[in-house]
Amino acid sequence: MSDSRCSWCHGDELYTRYHDEEWGVPCHNDQKLFEFLILEGAQAGLSWITVLKRREGYRKAFHQFDVQQVARMSDQDIEKLMQDEGIIRNRLKIRSAIKNARAFIRVQDEFGSFSQYLWSFVNHQPIINQRQSMSEVPATSEISDRMSIDLKKRGFSFVGSTICYAYMQAMGLVNDHLVSCPSYLTEKAVASA
Repeated sequence: MSDSRCSWCHGDELYTRYHDEEWGVPCHNDQKLFEFLILEGAQAGLSWITVLKRREGYRKAFHQFDVQQVARMSDQDIEKLMQDEGIIRNRLKIRSAIKNARAFIRVQDEFGSFSQYLWSFVNHQPIINQRQSMSEVPATSEISDRMSIDLKKRGFSFVGSTICYAYMQAMGLVNDHLVSCPSYLTEKAVASA
């Protein structure tokens, strides 16, 4: 893949691989949707590369993102995670991961899957944008505003509109690859995962 990739992913092989293989690829897998909900919340106030470099640490700390196991985590588990150098040791973010797991399960119970709920915000079809430059990519959208409000009503935290928009980009609900990027409209970027 050429250097005409989206400019945000240059400078780190991990970032570039994430851009090429995952970012913007439509995802319908609840476990991966849960993983990224937690990772996007962990990123608040930090750079995404900071979180990506700790992704394996998060997988170990949060039971490979098994939502049922995370939902059962206790205050004792939180104290243990506060000592875990493999993750971002922020008590509010750790508590939020557990709280969000419980809310995630409630959504699964109501809608049959979290994917069914999440993709309803975009009528179950990715929004394919035609961005010419990174300056055209917004931090939020009307849809991310609505998603944020609804998630908060359902008991989720660390789900502000900016986090929701980044989540939509990551999980392929919106394709914000630049039109000049080789990942724009590849078969992978428009296929259902």
